[in-house]
Amino acid sequence: MIIGLTGGIGSGKSTVARAFETLGAAWVDADDVAREVVLPGEPALLAIKNRFGDQVIHEDGTLNRAALREIIFKNPEQRQWLESVTHPRIRERLLEHLEQLKAQGAPYVLLVSPLLFESGQSALVNRAVVVDVPQGLQLSRTQQRDGVSESQVHAILAAQLTREQRLAKADDVIDNSGDHASMMEQVAQLDKSYRQQLNY
Repeated sequence: MIIGLTGGIGSGKSTVARAFETLGAAWVDADDVAREVVLPGEPALLAIKNRFGDQVIHEDGTLNRAALREIIFKNPEQRQWLESVTHPRIRERLLEHLEQLKAQGAPYVLLVSPLLFESGQSALVNRAVVVDVPQGLQLSRTQQRDGVSESQVHAILAAQLTREQRLAKADDVIDNSGDHASMMEQVAQLDKSYRQQLNY
């Protein structure tokens, strides 16, 4: 069974994924894979460089993500172009990782993705878990963690589904606005439920 794990920026998806991992689940993070497909030597990086020029490439040949983010969040057409180049490659690579993890014998595998629904990756999963926090908490956590401006956080939020839309698509919800113990308890309940469904 593949479980999609999603949530808005700053909701604590990685923390929740690690909590599932402590109970025996395996996971792959779409953000990590998104970074993989734009590494030096990858076709996607070459396409990005050809379109935007050296301004989006660091001196060491790696992608300047901050410079690219500036461009695509100001221009929806550029963002659509970027997604048309990266999303199919991310999907292909995710499938490879998921197959490898399944072969390792975990009871179920998590696909952690901030754009699970937006990117169509939800078609790859059997159930979708949404990690939910109020928007004010998303803002403060993201600014603290990433050192980005409030306007950049709002731009990122605008590119994602609204909290209401995401919750409407969820099979399961984890409220991550409380303390660590509360989150762990919710994860343990879901883990138990998934194992029962799998007779594991």
